[in-house]
Amino acid sequence: MLSRLAVLVALAASSVTAQTTTFPEGVIATGTQGPTNPAQPTLGTSINQTSEARLLSINSVDDFCLFAPPALQDIGNSETYEVAWCTKPRNNARVIPDGTFTGVSFLKTDFYVQVMGYGNLTRLNIPEGDYGGELDPHGQFGDGNPIGGNVTSNVTGSNQNFAEWMQYISYNQFCIRVCTNANSTYSAAAMCWHELDEMGCEFVMPGNYQLNGTFESCDADVAYPPGWYPTATVNGTPVFSTFAQRYTGTLTDGSVYTVGDTATPTAPYTVPSSSNCATQATISNGIPLTSLGLATAATGTSAHTGTSTGKAASSSSTGSSSSSTGSSGAGRSVNVVGGGQWFAVALSLVSGVGAIALFQ
Repeated sequence: MLSRLAVLVALAASSVTAQTTTFPEGVIATGTQGPTNPAQPTLGTSINQTSEARLLSINSVDDFCLFAPPALQDIGNSETYEVAWCTKPRNNARVIPDGTFTGVSFLKTDFYVQVMGYGNLTRLNIPEGDYGGELDPHGQFGDGNPIGGNVTSNVTGSNQNFAEWMQYISYNQFCIRVCTNANSTYSAAAMCWHELDEMGCEFVMPGNYQLNGTFESCDADVAYPPGWYPTATVNGTPVFSTFAQRYTGTLTDGSVYTVGDTATPTAPYTVPSSSNCATQATISNGIPLTSLGLATAATGTSAHTGTSTGKAASSSSTGSSSSSTGSSGAGRSVNVVGGGQWFAVALSLVSGVGAIALFQ
């Protein structure tokens, strides 16, 4: 099974490494940056801990950004107006204080780049004990969670604005994936399939999560798209089964509907191997904590000063669901650690192009 995936990855990777400006369909974002964002990713911008910018860059173990609330609030109730927080002064974003992270793993693959980590994320206005939520470029209104959010990376050789990404974040853990490649079997949307929020980081974005206390950068094999399980090969084409998590909702007429059943997988099909890992003692920008609105360097919940409460044009909060039209379910929290309910759907790649069928 893995050998087939390796061949497909190699074929797709060869078409990308020869250039940095032409990518498979669905990989590069179209349109303009969000209204609060700079025109392009920029390193060395002024420190502004009340910034409303929503441009992330995912470049390396010590140069990445996360979406988090502009003021103290649960992720599930602030998804539409999260703002960018970055490890370095960049993109007109807020700066993540030194000492926030206790471990980070940066993985580069032929189809995506991924960052996972642990730390005191209450410093990013996430309340103590908030088990978090899921952010992606789609959202209930089709404008993204957060609205106007954009994500770039330079791992392909130059800064590119990528169309598909997903981030899970809680008060003490995060994971984020940016999908940088595609082929006829594995689209960028499939590799960043964002509607399995209750399963958590280790299920949706598998990797080395035994990293607390370690800061590492690795190459890694490519995981199957979230929720995909190879079951057979038909005429040389792989066939998969997949799942959608269980969800109960209420329609506008008051009737209740449920998708899924109680069958829940316990793990992804594989956890990809890493190689060429380099470690470092920590990550640091050297900026004094007082310059970032922190009164102390305490390891617990930190007191911010000068944070703003501004929101995007729409302040409606949303969560993710298994609806085929995108995210829905206002204010529904998700579990970064994992443990949801799913139902199986057969997925056949007869034409060589995958399409996941989700039923309501």
